[in-house]
Parts: sequence; C-alpha cells; structure tokens
Amino acid sequence: MLSYRHAFHAGNHADVLKHLVLVQLIRYMEQKDKPFMVVDTHAGAGCYSLESDYANKLAEYEGGIGRLWERDDLPPALADYVGLVRQLNPSGKLKLYPGSPWLTWKLAREADRLRFYELHSSDVQILGKSFKDAGRQVMVTLGDGFAGLKASLPPLQRRALVLIDPSYELKTDYAAVFQALEDSLTRFPTGTYAVWYPQIARIEARKLPDRLKRLPVKSWLHVSLSVHAPSAEAPGMVGSGMFILNPPWTLEAELKQIMPYLVETLGTDAGAGFTLEYQENPNPSSLARSDEAAEERAERMERTPRAPSPPREGVPGRPGGQRQMPGRPAGKPGSPTRSPRTPGPTPPRPRKARSGG
Repeated sequence: MLSYRHAFHAGNHADVLKHLVLVQLIRYMEQKDKPFMVVDTHAGAGCYSLESDYANKLAEYEGGIGRLWERDDLPPALADYVGLVRQLNPSGKLKLYPGSPWLTWKLAREADRLRFYELHSSDVQILGKSFKDAGRQVMVTLGDGFAGLKASLPPLQRRALVLIDPSYELKTDYAAVFQALEDSLTRFPTGTYAVWYPQIARIEARKLPDRLKRLPVKSWLHVSLSVHAPSAEAPGMVGSGMFILNPPWTLEAELKQIMPYLVETLGTDAGAGFTLEYQENPNPSSLARSDEAAEERAERMERTPRAPSPPREGVPGRPGGQRQMPGRPAGKPGSPTRSPRTPGPTPPRPRKARSGG
C-alpha cells in the first residue's frame, strides 16, 4: 500500500527477527561456491536514519536494535547481525539502520545477483540511489514485487533466496503471499522462501502460518517472537513471525539458542515468548494433495447446511431392510455393506519448542 513507510518502524523487534534470519540464510548459501540470486519483493528504502522525524515519531527502534546495541553477551548469530549494523555506524553511535537490501548487498559476493522490487515511488528512488554504482549485480525495479517474483523464477543460477514481507495493510496481502508461493514452488521448487508476517488480531494473520504448512515442500521452519501480551488498550502488533520454506538444516539449532535470549532482552511483560517449529515432509506432493482435499471438504461443509437424512425404506425379503447393490455381495444382516477405505497419507507431526516468557 502506497501510504506505508517502513521508516516509522525501522529497527524494531520485528526487524530484529526478520534480519537475523535473513543474515543466517545468506551465510548458509555462501557456504557453496556456486552463485545464487536474492529476490526481495518489498524492499523499501534500503537504509533508514534513526534520527529522522519518521523514526522518532514512534521510536520503535529503542525496543528493538536499541536494546541489543550495548550488549556484550550476544549469542554468535545475533552478534553477527548486530555487527553488520555496526558497520553502518562506524562512530559507535546508533544513527542508521539497514534494511534487507543493504544487508543482502553487504553479504553478497560479486557473482551473486540481487533483485529488489518496491512499489512506493519515493522509497524506490532512495533505493536506486543507494545502488547506482552496483552495476549488474543489483537491479532495482519500481513495481509489484509479486509480479517481479514470477518474472525472476526460475533463476539462471539455479539457486535462489526469496524474501517476502509486504506491509499487510490490506488483508488481501495474505492471500497474495500464499498464491505467490504456490506459483513460485511450481516454477522453482528447490528455492528457499522466507516470509515475514505480523502477529495481530486479524484472522488472516493468525491463519497464514497454518496455510503455509500445507505447501508442497521438503521441509519448513516457523519461528515467531512475541514481545508482550495482547492488550485491549493497545491492540497493535504484539510480535511477528518468519516462515521459511526449504530452510537450511542448521537454522533450527541456531534459533533454539537465540530465541530465549531475544525473549528476555526484547520482551516487555510476562506475555513475551517464542514459538519454534520444524518439519520434514518425506512426500511433499502427496501431503499437499491430502491437505488441500481435506480443506476443500471442510469448506464445502461450512458453506452447505446439512439436510436431515430421509428414513431408509426396508427392502422386502432382506433382513434389516438392507439394500444390495448390483454385483456387490450382501453383508451381515442388520449392517450396511461398505467397501474398504484406503487411508490417505498421514503428515508427520512438527517438532515444537515453546517458551512462555
């Protein structure tokens, strides 16, 4: 939505979680020499001044990166992320906060390719100026990131990381995220897809993680961070989550060490906590078909009221009024004849790690 400006929220607790995960995803992809592509569908301005009127109107960074800035006990992966922010602030004073494009570019190698899409005309101008000397490595595009993602896949490099984090000011954004992932997995099923979402009261936000769990991927990881309990007096965002399709196998163990620290450091009341789930799907396509069919049946049942069943009429000469279909042997008297039912695939249960505070 064109009224949204991320400068109001730069460096908050949601940015901490999102950018921490992003840095770890890129670090993992760099372990192989083969180049990769990064697609950022909602790139924003790329870098934000924490001394601007935008940032100081809400000062959300004080409850995010500000609480980590002076700490000397950061877990290694968290220290890696904070260290990158420090590179943007060589004086030691926290003045600037990097967006995902800056962090991606800072970590990318010369052969890697970066594709940044942004729909806000002012932000995309700022973003373009930041990378005017980046040459062919970086492409900045004014336009719809979902359409840009479709045009970018499959990548020539055959390796890709996709970051999807719209503003979600429109409730249709949730459906657009799901549809974009469905299409992307058809075009490039082996890519790594990272989706950020807010923890708010809207039903579409609460249902999004469960919908993403049914996508046909070999594995997924879901991590969320709540910094305070929901409140009727302050009904805004209580936290956020990251859902990663085809994540690195190392990411779950790293987050198990980091998330309790973030709850302790960024949490503001006893309602702070985190969720960490990981699942491997041995047969993704069968699982997706089974879940999709079950969801469609449930939706049909909700839409269509069930009419009362008419009384069954007995058939003269057959015990218990049992009817017999042509070519099918009669069952035992008083019990209907049923064909054996073949059970569908049973999805594996995800591993969960939860903390209440």
